[in-house]
Amino acid sequence: MQLGLYQHFKGNYYQVLSVCIHSETLEKHVIYQALYGDYNLWVRPLSMFEEKVVYRDKEQPRFKFIKNTNTGNFDKH
Repeated sequence: MQLGLYQHFKGNYYQVLSVCIHSETLEKHVIYQALYGDYNLWVRPLSMFEEKVVYRDKEQPRFKFIKNTNTGNFDKH
């Protein structure tokens, strides 16, 4: 999982801050922040973050990586 700037398939931008592990299920989750509105923090399962969705009859990634804005990489998680 590359940290940095991502674009949601509906157009909004988010900053991926970290990857964490659920204490009970050990499932990997992504912690990310909206770059609009109230700049809320969100948590989503990594598998869902990386999945493809169909939108306007086109399959595309739920979140598209734009650029690295951090110094870290969480490949070990």
